[in-house]
Amino acid sequence: MVAGAGHAPPVLLQKADCMTLLYTSEAERGRVWRDIFAAEAPDVGFMTPDEMRDPAAVRYLAAWDPSRELLERLTGLEVLFSIGAGVDQFDMSKLPPHVRLIRMIEPGLIEGMVEYVCGSALMLHRHFIDYGIAQREHRWDAIKLVPAAARRIGVMGLGQMGQAVLQALRPFGFPLSGWSRSRHAIEGVICHAGPEEMDAFLAGCDILICLLPLTAETRGILCRETLSGLPRGAALINAGRGGHLVEQDLPPLLDEGHISGAVLDVTETEPLPRSHPFWDHPRIILTPHIASSTRADSGARALIANIRRLQAGLPPDGEVDRNQGY
Repeated sequence: MVAGAGHAPPVLLQKADCMTLLYTSEAERGRVWRDIFAAEAPDVGFMTPDEMRDPAAVRYLAAWDPSRELLERLTGLEVLFSIGAGVDQFDMSKLPPHVRLIRMIEPGLIEGMVEYVCGSALMLHRHFIDYGIAQREHRWDAIKLVPAAARRIGVMGLGQMGQAVLQALRPFGFPLSGWSRSRHAIEGVICHAGPEEMDAFLAGCDILICLLPLTAETRGILCRETLSGLPRGAALINAGRGGHLVEQDLPPLLDEGHISGAVLDVTETEPLPRSHPFWDHPRIILTPHIASSTRADSGARALIANIRRLQAGLPPDGEVDRNQGY
């Protein structure tokens, strides 16, 4: 019998049964992913929870935070793909030890973060928070321009996003530095590593950017003690995770003038409660966790590329070391 239009040959169905991806995120993105998988990875079966008939056939799961009940049903699961750049949303105790965890690395995520962080840094560099306050008070007051060469910018977290941000900032002429848990060498960047070099790093930051992964070691790293190590008048950008910032420590530092302003894309509780003091502080700019997000088309292709690496026995991009949490 010849397969009719729209019917895959039996051999492809068998392959799809062996390589089924379960997608559990936003429906709109899922429609884009389904089309891309059909066109570019027809050997990988793509399904949503409503379509799942045999949970044991699922080898790959693309999710934000799957329930324990779902994971227990997926007895054949081999790889869990995070649909975002972070993995702190996962309860590692839910994940079977043999399941590999891979975070999303794709161009759209990095490009979005570069745009957000560079835009925020330039805004802080040119005193836009102060000018916003002056506008609301009907004051026409000019602030002396500080050249970029005299404004030091430091990035906490030197993974792909951190390095991309530093590369994008270089043409402006800012003196650049970075800090991470492990040692890095980046052209044009003074790199610091480990707790013993944190004080020196902070002392050289007029604008501090946090892009760290959230782990037990980095939770609460932006606290009164560390922020007080910045030069007086420094500014903060947190586009990492809300858990990095000890929220009650920030307003007093702003009121004292030690911190001149903060751009916060993430908060401990999201959405931020309506009664939270961050809403009304004149020196805080809030955005609702929109600095960067996985682009549907490039995200699907990044995931397909990782599946191909796994099939070829090669290490995938973004595999998480559970001992380190990133």
